[in-house]
Amino acid sequence: MQIKTSETEIKHLVIAWLAIALAFTIILRRWYPLDIFTIFVISAVTVGFAFIFHELAHKVVAQRYGAWSEFRMAPLMLLLAIVTAFMGFIFVAPGAVMIFNPYLTREESGKIAIAGPMMNVTLALLFFALFSLAPSGIVGLIGKFGMLINAWLAAFNMIPISVLDGRKVLAWDKRVYGIALGITIIVLVGSMIYT
Repeated sequence: MQIKTSETEIKHLVIAWLAIALAFTIILRRWYPLDIFTIFVISAVTVGFAFIFHELAHKVVAQRYGAWSEFRMAPLMLLLAIVTAFMGFIFVAPGAVMIFNPYLTREESGKIAIAGPMMNVTLALLFFALFSLAPSGIVGLIGKFGMLINAWLAAFNMIPISVLDGRKVLAWDKRVYGIALGITIIVLVGSMIYT
């Protein structure tokens, strides 16, 4: 299946990715005594991959069901992420994949929604493998932070409220929601204990 995109979407993804990487660079500089370029690379790879692949998972599944789907950044929210990072905490809501198909079923909407958090679970496990292979140095830091950020992002998105993915998954199938939430919590707790 070919993924359909546009110049606008690619531009929005790149800007959001860079803004998130900058915000997390500001935060991580407080924790790690590394040069700013190294911290930026760590942020771009870990948080950037978490964000990009989460959104692309929604997009690919939505397009599989015949829906128009493209990411759109939220410029004010990206600015808020950077401003809050300077204050010592971070609030990140970079944008979302806009999906249009008036004939999507509840099951299709649920499958589109669950794709993002499950992508983050997969990424958390891949970063865990990287951390296990090289637990020290920059590679270890990338593995550790990538594992944690993906586990947290998956867990946060599985909360069944408002515009978060968990609400659509729960509305589709309570059993699937329970299994996905259980997997997400195990990965989150494991990542916190292991690191």
